[in-house]
Amino acid sequence: MQATLTKPSTDSVKQDASWVRWVIAVTVSFAALLEVLDTSIVNVAMTHMQGNLGATLSEIGWVSTGYSIANAIIIPLSAWLGKFFGKKGYFVFSLIGFTLSSVLCGFATSLPMLIASRILQGLCGGGLLAKAQAILFETFPPEEQAAAQGLFGVCVMVGPILGPTLGGWLTDAFDWRWIFFINIPFGIIAIVMAAIFLPKDTQDKGGAVDWLGITLLIVAIGSIQTVLEEGQQNDWLSSRFIMMLAIIAIVSFVFLIWQELRSPHPAIDLRILKYKSLAAGSLYSLVLGMGLYGAMFAVPIFAQTMLNYTAWQTGLLLLPGAIASGFCMPVFAKLNGKFDARILIAFGSLLTAYSMFSLASINPDTNADSLFWPMILRGIGSVLMFMPLSMATFGPLPKEAIASASGFFSLTRQMGGSIGIAALTTILAQRETFHRAVLSERINPYNPNVSQYLHQFAHIGGQTAHHATSQMGGMAIINGMLDVQSAVLSFGDTFWIAGIMFVISLPLVFFLGSGKSTDKESALSAH
Repeated sequence: MQATLTKPSTDSVKQDASWVRWVIAVTVSFAALLEVLDTSIVNVAMTHMQGNLGATLSEIGWVSTGYSIANAIIIPLSAWLGKFFGKKGYFVFSLIGFTLSSVLCGFATSLPMLIASRILQGLCGGGLLAKAQAILFETFPPEEQAAAQGLFGVCVMVGPILGPTLGGWLTDAFDWRWIFFINIPFGIIAIVMAAIFLPKDTQDKGGAVDWLGITLLIVAIGSIQTVLEEGQQNDWLSSRFIMMLAIIAIVSFVFLIWQELRSPHPAIDLRILKYKSLAAGSLYSLVLGMGLYGAMFAVPIFAQTMLNYTAWQTGLLLLPGAIASGFCMPVFAKLNGKFDARILIAFGSLLTAYSMFSLASINPDTNADSLFWPMILRGIGSVLMFMPLSMATFGPLPKEAIASASGFFSLTRQMGGSIGIAALTTILAQRETFHRAVLSERINPYNPNVSQYLHQFAHIGGQTAHHATSQMGGMAIINGMLDVQSAVLSFGDTFWIAGIMFVISLPLVFFLGSGKSTDKESALSAH
């Protein structure tokens, strides 16, 4: 009997390919989650590190600053590094480096060792974030992009929110070193999965190394990131150190643009900004980073300073918004194929703006219940913006431009977060001073309300104290009330500003793509 050879069905081949694609999606998204988690997980353990390593508050701040600067430097270089060393090779190397540097951070016995390890961790982690999104766009067909980007979006948005919660629990239950040791088992799992499932690299490597461009990028990004991180505590341009860095950053950026546009093998391909969807999407990503990460930076500060929450309680306060994002992501992923991405982005912006305006009504009596729904709405709105924005930005681009575009897009989101945090921190300080000055104008012993309060204070004290002493005690209490009220009003101002930013940035959606990758749209999107 002649043996019958059966050819595998097309559906079976597609199912196998789909299974591998989703394993790749889980691998790279999980790696991105580890990276973004470490941007915020250390914040709640700073005081513990400070005491353990004998550092000052400004010195220990470089544990976070060093990581952010290294992240910002490496992200735009990720496309060139992936081309030069191979996408898989560079991604696996970044995972290994991130895991090993986590070990070094955990075993650090001095502040310089910890800062150096954090810089190494940031350099390796930045490659994970940018390459993960590029790998997803290059792996999945257009009809599955929304779901793949949805998975990636959950990790990128939920990671910074879960960081303080996880970091607070690990620090309280064990030791601050465990916020780094926790990366080891998960990092090993990610390394094994990436080594097995990521497709092999081709032999096509990058051309000559643009050493001048790389040097200018390091100087420019490092300088501006340091200005953003350290500007507020050094009183910005009144500090010669900050002013010098700002000048260096501007000059370096000018020469960087000149060098990259003339180089045949640029470290950062700025020519991809000829695609209007990428230019508009990157600008909107900058606003998104400023509004979402900057405003959410203010919420934990408000909870811990005004509501006296612990790190663990603050993390639980942010958790409902993260859960809402996770639940909404698969639902909204299906909407991407049925609705124009620009409509979803606009609706998400308005919803997020509304949540910011709701947070602006905070007062000294605000509690966790009052913050619950604004945080839920913020979580839903961020999903409606983040996922369609990626589709609308990258959808019209040709496949060969995705890697460079992803690095630039990720950089704008990173820089947006840094700018937002720096700006809102400054606004908090300045508006608190302003509100205190306004409120203080009406506080004096000759004001009938103040006089009545001082009289009641003296009566409660049984009038046993001297009149002058009694008045001083009453004014001290009023002064404390002024501090609280002016601080609360300044927090409200920051949320108003964040909400207004989302509203005034809406016209940018008209320059984005519809979220569907077509050759016609790709051709039209280039100038």
